Amino acid sequence: MSERNLIDGPLQPFSLIPPLTIREAWVQASSYLSASGVEDAGHHAELLLRHALTWERVTYLMRMQDEFPAASHESYREMIQRRGRGEPTQYIIGEAYFYGLSFRVTPDVLIPRPETELLVEAVLEEAERLWGRTASIRAADVGTGSGAIACALASERSSWHVRAVDISAAALRVARSNAQQLGVVERLEWLEGDLLLPLEGIELDVLVSNPPYIPDEDRAGLMREVRDYEPHTALFGGEDGLEPYRRMMAMLPRLASLPRIVAFELGRGQAQDVAALVREAGYPHIRIVNDLAGIERHVLGILD
Repeated sequence: MSERNLIDGPLQPFSLIPPLTIREAWVQASSYLSASGVEDAGHHAELLLRHALTWERVTYLMRMQDEFPAASHESYREMIQRRGRGEPTQYIIGEAYFYGLSFRVTPDVLIPRPETELLVEAVLEEAERLWGRTASIRAADVGTGSGAIACALASERSSWHVRAVDISAAALRVARSNAQQLGVVERLEWLEGDLLLPLEGIELDVLVSNPPYIPDEDRAGLMREVRDYEPHTALFGGEDGLEPYRRMMAMLPRLASLPRIVAFELGRGQAQDVAALVREAGYPHIRIVNDLAGIERHVLGILD
């Protein structure tokens, strides 16, 4: 990918000229990121600045008129330049938040998205309706990535045992480290393999998955942060984006029995097709959950 300034041609190196205050460093970085095509540039400049200074936001706000420490110039300059090239802030700082929890993220895993929190909420709601809050539930998170869904479920329900499945050994290492950091590692199990294959013969109550669902033809139109930095094996779902759902529905008979809840995240315009696949797999009750933008984002199949 060529480095282009969306306003003035070739992207120039970012530099800070001391002496300057914390606020002045933020202003310069915000301007550079905005010219580099970064949306919400001020927010990203602040996150990276606080990371360079190892400050919480309250400290940052209270000390914006302080002199920017020379010892932090080079680290901040490098981070802003990386962000200007399109690298996501979460990869640069190595952290993302999901469901109120802090997750380590690397280029081996997708960055958790806020809309996926609604999938976790929907699964917990349906499970509580079927079994109550304290039942011992056997769940699986297929395509776990950073472990965001699996760890959130285990964190919210101490009586759940969650199997975290991913085809990537590197992703499973990241997920396991997050489970350890969050104190839920004893309630999770790690399985490496393709979709439901590692779950053959296993009895599950809940199956949840945020699989690759972007159609192959949409690759060129993705934001550079996604297209050029996030793992493609976790992004693209075949010609129409639905291949992982078809394959998982075909694999369901490999389980010991049908889970009473299956729940999937999906892309814009895919909800009705995925709902039909889930219904054909034996689920009479279908629930579709919209995200905060009103897009049909999640499909749940339920056996009462």
